[in-house]
Amino acid sequence: MKKIETVIKPFKLEDVKDALAEIGITGMTVSEVKGYGRQKGHSELYRGAEYVVDFLPKIKMEMVVGEEQVDQVINTIIAAARTGKIGDGKIFVSDIANIVRIRTGETDSEAI
Repeated sequence: MKKIETVIKPFKLEDVKDALAEIGITGMTVSEVKGYGRQKGHSELYRGAEYVVDFLPKIKMEMVVGEEQVDQVINTIIAAARTGKIGDGKIFVSDIANIVRIRTGETDSEAI
């Protein structure tokens, strides 16, 4: 099992969620986060004063999938989230050692 975490632009959330649902991925956790990479923020004017916005709003999506689904999920996220501009995001894939569903006690792939 693999955990896939992706950080994307907020306006791409529905596109990515819908694309993942089409391939059968329905369980995920979504968080509103802030951060920056190569974008390094930007400057804005507010009431005549300029200030720097270091951390930009992003969406972090997390899901656990079987090994056989990893490539399909990654390709789906890339296709749905890509704008071709800086700040499109990142995808992180890590191993999951164990999963336990609290309600039933099911473990590993039964608990996904």
